[in-house]
Amino acid sequence: MGEYADLPGVRTWYETEGSGDPLVLLHGGFCTNDTWGAQRADLASAYRLYLPERRAHGHTADVAGPLTYQDMADDTVAFLEEVVGGPAHLVGWSDGGVVALIVAGDRPDLVRKAVAIGANFRPGPECFVEPSMLDAMTPSGPDLAFFRELYEPVSPDGAGHWPVVAEKVIDMWRTQPALTAEDLARVGAPTLVMAGDDDLMTLEHTTALYRAIPDAELAVVPGASHLVPLEKPALVNRLILDHLAQEAVETMMPIRRADTGPRRAPRSEPTASRTAGLIPPCS
Repeated sequence: MGEYADLPGVRTWYETEGSGDPLVLLHGGFCTNDTWGAQRADLASAYRLYLPERRAHGHTADVAGPLTYQDMADDTVAFLEEVVGGPAHLVGWSDGGVVALIVAGDRPDLVRKAVAIGANFRPGPECFVEPSMLDAMTPSGPDLAFFRELYEPVSPDGAGHWPVVAEKVIDMWRTQPALTAEDLARVGAPTLVMAGDDDLMTLEHTTALYRAIPDAELAVVPGASHLVPLEKPALVNRLILDHLAQEAVETMMPIRRADTGPRRAPRSEPTASRTAGLIPPCS
């Protein structure tokens, strides 16, 4: 069962589950909290989950005007301050990942760690593997039928409002987000960038996102698509939990991380004699 929070931007539906440090799950575009079904039990065993449904999604009403990632990030900031009551881990999928990155850049005091799954930092025409998919999407078309079925039974705006919301989301994807490398450099929270190896976003775009966030980590899940949390839930959940629990990244041969600051020595620092048989010479 969920409840509403009267936030400044929009009256927001949310659910809670579990106990421990707060972890906010941010669903994807057109989605509801139902799409986190494969994650909730595992994550709630270690954390206090908060699951808000953003404006124009699920049980949360639409708001006059266009949809923007910045407005949804501002709503999330208000949710963290007024409902969670302070900083939390953020795990966002697709549009939720974009929102998590914006919040982490705007309000680093509110984000402990972040996970961005299938996220992008540029508009769809610049980063989608198939940008033409935007032209094929229509409110009544087969590409959005699954999402329409999620929306219509629960929206406080009624099933008839679906075409309005569908057009707003598609318009947003055409022109947003418009983040720069400088924007991403402001993300100070330890961040895991995750994607399927056959994601909506090009692998090059995902790699650029990973490289732009200071000291981020990257997980490309094999044999998976943009729906990787549903396709490989056990692996995705393990990656999330490991990332949130680790105190520092410790590797034996840091390259990208070698100049990011003092490196915590592993429990058993490898010596030349002990690694000689493990690391082949460069040719």
